[in-house]
Amino acid sequence: MAHCIVPEAEEILDKEFAVLDKGFVRLVDYYGSDQRIVQSARVSYGEGTKTVSQDAGLIDYLLRHQHTSPFEQVVFTFHVKMPIFVARQWVRHRMGRMNEVSGRYSIMKDEFYVPEDSCIALQSKDNKQGRNSEPLPQEQAEKYRSQFAKGQEDAYETYSGMVEEGLAREIARINLPLSLYTEFYWQMDLHNLFHFLKLRLDSHAQYEIREYAKVMLEMVRKVCPLATASFENDMRDSVSFTGEEMQALRDVLDGKPNPLTEKKLQRFNEKIATGVQL
Repeated sequence: MAHCIVPEAEEILDKEFAVLDKGFVRLVDYYGSDQRIVQSARVSYGEGTKTVSQDAGLIDYLLRHQHTSPFEQVVFTFHVKMPIFVARQWVRHRMGRMNEVSGRYSIMKDEFYVPEDSCIALQSKDNKQGRNSEPLPQEQAEKYRSQFAKGQEDAYETYSGMVEEGLAREIARINLPLSLYTEFYWQMDLHNLFHFLKLRLDSHAQYEIREYAKVMLEMVRKVCPLATASFENDMRDSVSFTGEEMQALRDVLDGKPNPLTEKKLQRFNEKIATGVQL
């Protein structure tokens, strides 16, 4: 099978899709498609499938049973622009390959992220790493937005002055805040990209990185619609149970008391509440 060309993907290739106030995601290139996944699997499974529905079934089977190597045959390259604090969460996914703009070689742009009023909230009382689901009143939010903008302005003014005075760029950049925008090229195979999307589309992920993940998911859908549908069904929208929880499910369905301890029962009930169909 020759190089895969997907017309729907070609239409969005190299176009910027806006994220947050100044960021974007751009699909630079892709290698492979749903057909590449199927073709790769056929090496192991023999003659294989012939129709789109059969291809979809094979892809779904592979993903559901964690036969991941065929998905590694599909590779994406993105150009992304995001605040540094988002980038630092991003690079925790170590299977990606990236090349970022350098503050040692380049003058950093006067571009900072200022959250919208609807994104500014108090610390959540039941989530140690996240914000409250209810935003602050507009007047309070505007106060914090002004403080963000003022701090960013002062930091960049100091940075620019140091550079103009001849201070080394690698030193002058030290006090620039995490809200500064950075850019990088990022390449990842589909197997690891699905893992990235599962984590970063989750409601517990920070709002800002979720916005990037949403855009990337739609780009992946253009290249691999069948695989993306399987990802949504088998990974993003699925829930897994431990062996102990599975036994509890059997007991409950048989009319027996739930044997889980109080703490484990709470986690069990949270899973049920996500919409699992028993």
